[in-house]
Amino acid sequence: MHSSATALWAAITAALVSVSLAGLHERRLLYYLFDPANRTNPLEVHNSMERPVKNESNVLYVWFKVSLQQIIDLDEKNQILFANIWLDLTWHDYHFMWDPKDFGGITKINIDPKRVWRPDILLYNSADEKFDGTYPTNVVIEHTGNMNFIPPGMFRSTCKIDTTWFPFDTQVCKLKFGSWSYDGGTLDLRLKCSNESLSTNEMRLNDPNNCSEIGGADLETYVPSGEWYLEGMDGKRTAAEYDCCPYPFIDLSYFIQIRRRTLYYGINLIIPCVLISSMSLLTFVLPPDAGEKISLGVTIMLSLSMFQLLVADAMPQTSESVPLIGMYFSCTMVMCSLSWSSPSLCSIIIIETLSRILCPTG
Repeated sequence: MHSSATALWAAITAALVSVSLAGLHERRLLYYLFDPANRTNPLEVHNSMERPVKNESNVLYVWFKVSLQQIIDLDEKNQILFANIWLDLTWHDYHFMWDPKDFGGITKINIDPKRVWRPDILLYNSADEKFDGTYPTNVVIEHTGNMNFIPPGMFRSTCKIDTTWFPFDTQVCKLKFGSWSYDGGTLDLRLKCSNESLSTNEMRLNDPNNCSEIGGADLETYVPSGEWYLEGMDGKRTAAEYDCCPYPFIDLSYFIQIRRRTLYYGINLIIPCVLISSMSLLTFVLPPDAGEKISLGVTIMLSLSMFQLLVADAMPQTSESVPLIGMYFSCTMVMCSLSWSSPSLCSIIIIETLSRILCPTG
């Protein structure tokens, strides 16, 4: 009994000592990384405003990837996409390198993003008032100098809507990310390959078939939308040249391809409209002098006008594309109007005009 108690006390003491040493090792590591007194060379002292390259002529590669979590809303009227997206940025900073053996086996630490240099990656086509919708999470620093920054964000971006085939339409929304101040001569953005380390991505620079030029977003944790079906999210790297600058500006564009789920609109819009439109054929069958003919035609026109207002209220006020279903409503209302006036027109054309032509008076 006494030996068991002694063993238990020894295990508890060892655990407490291990926890205490772990905290001590991390404190020593932070002191080693951020205290200028530990650097023999003043040029090796980290500065959060300095681009982390040993030679100013070197290009800093930043590997970039997005993870789409959810399409919250697509405002067709204002042409704005609202989505929950996680960004994934990885780069190398030679200031933050250490030997894990000297610090109790610590291979990575989490640091406040204000303490280190970060690339100023922004959404170019943002429609948000704050422009940057990300949350500043900690930066994960590995002992090899690799920096990993994964900020989540709620992004509002512009999205051009094509309403021609509403409600059987497919939309493509573009998300354009890039550095706001660094050109391609100082910072080069590359698409990060999924589930691969920074060293593996660096080796792909010389591969003509690498995924750093064209790649897809991470959709493993995507939450499906009840209104839109996600068909894909492809990424592409482009370099835009301007007359003002000797180097091109690099941007990474992701194209969200979504298709509208039509069950809701089929039950509440398409089927009622087809039934009401088919009733318009009865206006041609009823006798011209029947009072029910006018009543039926007016009822059909009012019903179609209501549905057309519902469609117009949800669509953007643009003349670039007009929904075909709206044109269908207009044609049906024109047909109902002709059903009222056709008997009078026929009587004028056949009885009066043709009679004068075929039977001219002497």
